[in-house]
Amino acid sequence: MTKSPFIIDGETLQARLGEAHLQIVDASWYLPAQNRDQRADYASGHIPGAVFFDQDAIVDPNSSLPHALPSPEIFAEKVGALGISENDTIVVYDGPGLFSAPRVWWMFRTMGAGSVLLLDGGLDRWKAEGRPVTAETSAPEPAVFTPAFDASRVATIDDVRGVIDDGSAQIADARPHGRFTGEEPEPRAGMRSGHMPGAFNVPAASLGANGSLKDLEALAETLKHAGVDPSKPVVTTCGSGVTAATITLALHSLGYTDNRLYDGSWSEWGSRDDTPVKQGAGIIDDAASSLKE
Repeated sequence: MTKSPFIIDGETLQARLGEAHLQIVDASWYLPAQNRDQRADYASGHIPGAVFFDQDAIVDPNSSLPHALPSPEIFAEKVGALGISENDTIVVYDGPGLFSAPRVWWMFRTMGAGSVLLLDGGLDRWKAEGRPVTAETSAPEPAVFTPAFDASRVATIDDVRGVIDDGSAQIADARPHGRFTGEEPEPRAGMRSGHMPGAFNVPAASLGANGSLKDLEALAETLKHAGVDPSKPVVTTCGSGVTAATITLALHSLGYTDNRLYDGSWSEWGSRDDTPVKQGAGIIDDAASSLKE
């Protein structure tokens, strides 16, 4: 089994604690249904030296959308204050291991950081393995983060409209299947239910197990089963741009970089009345149903 090159295990990270130019980032963020408070979790115990990356605060202040990607200048100011440089080795984690951390992994890479890793199993496994934690808030020395923003990693609503019209890329939606089909409501008020026409459903949870990203062979099989050809262009999407990054992580782990993350995701698409929405089964399920009939 071949693991993603972007994953670091707890044993390796523990051995490197205190290393110069190693920055550890707690990127935890949760939905209300998860009944976890990311700030309270950090305050009660985090990996020594870890700084807290607030995904509700390091955003575009001029956008009404949740988690909107900030400008390179704002991002650089915020993470510089956390003591992080683009030349550091950055290890990102969340509580369960594969929920919100991939989003921050994607943000750092999009802004030009060269070495960004994800902690296998997250903080929950780290604690379960008896590794060190502290309640002491980190007070890093400010650093200079010089951004090199890669706009090719980001898709806008107009980009997605174009993809739907011309079929130039596949759309891979990371939301759970019930929300994708419209059978389950969106957690945010005012959202229509369903998915973008032609989208494939690749639930973020299907790409991992027990807080770990699947091995490369299993990732390839999961994407294939969902109908996605990773060798062709892909736009990833989800509810608010967070779990879409898990699909992005999977694609990059397999060596496929021709993909963009739709930053507005369903928070933007589903809240408008001028965007096409389809309900019911997606392409793969439609095909399966027709075969059964």
